[in-house]
Amino acid sequence: MSANPQEPIISVSGLRGIVGVSLTPEVAVRYAAAYAGETPSGPIVVTHDGRATGPMLSAVVCGALAATGRKVYDAGIAATPTTGVLVREHKAAGGVQISASHNPPEYNGMKLFSSQGRVLPAAEGARVLQQYRSWHHPWVTHASVGGVQRLSDTTSTHAGSITSLVDVQLIKKKKLTVLLDSNHGSGSILARRLMEELGVRVKILGGEPNGRFEHPPEPTEDNLQSILDEVRDSRADIGFCQDPDADRLAVIDETGRYLGEEFTLALCVDHILRRRKGAVVTNCSTSRMTEDLANKYGVPFFRSAVGEANVVDVMLQQGAILGGEGNGGVIDPRVGYVRDSFVGMALILEAMCSRDKDVSQLADELPHYAIHKTKFSFPTSALGAGFTALEQNFASAAVNKLDGLRLDWPNKWLLVRASNTEPIVRAIAEAPTAKEAEELCDTAGKVLATVV
Repeated sequence: MSANPQEPIISVSGLRGIVGVSLTPEVAVRYAAAYAGETPSGPIVVTHDGRATGPMLSAVVCGALAATGRKVYDAGIAATPTTGVLVREHKAAGGVQISASHNPPEYNGMKLFSSQGRVLPAAEGARVLQQYRSWHHPWVTHASVGGVQRLSDTTSTHAGSITSLVDVQLIKKKKLTVLLDSNHGSGSILARRLMEELGVRVKILGGEPNGRFEHPPEPTEDNLQSILDEVRDSRADIGFCQDPDADRLAVIDETGRYLGEEFTLALCVDHILRRRKGAVVTNCSTSRMTEDLANKYGVPFFRSAVGEANVVDVMLQQGAILGGEGNGGVIDPRVGYVRDSFVGMALILEAMCSRDKDVSQLADELPHYAIHKTKFSFPTSALGAGFTALEQNFASAAVNKLDGLRLDWPNKWLLVRASNTEPIVRAIAEAPTAKEAEELCDTAGKVLATVV
């Protein structure tokens, strides 16, 4: 990755940047062509979220792929999990979702999918990145240029796969009211249809997918203050808040209390494990609520490195029945190996109906912890010495170096990881109280300061 503002931020599964600065049409063309060069033969699905620059970049990417000889299925505006479903539905070789997730409006990006309909695994993504950096011109001649076909129905298969998971008639009988904040991203397209099929009365805020965000796009408590009041004042049974590409979901209870994104996965895990048993996977920065639930129900629990692709890798290795990340990303293999806000909504609604409880009651039954996050300036060259110092200072903790340094105690943990984009380390701690979590991060910062 690069910290240069004139260059896009590139990972093994995609890139993002400021449109016209670090993400230009030339960058998009090169990256799309590199992806085509490393992808097996076959058509490629292209989608974009609701951002204003989505249509422009979609046209550029579709053209670049066609110029490499690919047939392109243009699905227009779609949620990221829908992209994965469409790749499998149309037996495509892969897919490109044009989105910058929760970044500000001036950003956009490209997320790459494999033929499995999942975010590109690390090894495949690394080959694309190598192709991008060692640029050559893979263009075909006139007779071999591919075509672009617009898909007319992009939601039926995805909606059907979700409604098949839950008791639709039970949900319909409860006549629930939902306030959904799509914030002018791509989530409203499928969500409107899904809520109708579940018989839920829904009020959608930001239902037009035009990228004109009415609040900062990351669904954090600070960014959703106006939505908290709206849920309470409208007497909705629950509030759902999506990020712009709708792979993440934050939850607000009927009182206007922000439950957040960490509770999304835990609520779904609790509901699923009450009905069926199987392994569960989260990444190493996700709340231990899910681990506690796995222990409660006697099922295997596994951690992965941070990143959706890493979670999916472990889910496939372990045959997990559910996985996800603490950023509100629920992954249910029955729908696809992609974080999916729509799956989260359906499972939580069914949990409320099947147990005849408000979402606040369901949340209050879960294990409770407090998470604190911070960052420190720290040179990556000193990271080894820094980790050694942390291990020595926290000698009673169990050590895990799956992704950075994670230190575990029976009821708390600390994760210290290097940033991929700047000379800092990020620290995340979870403990029974906010004070304990903050103290863990503060102590880590003081220890690291003694190293440099």
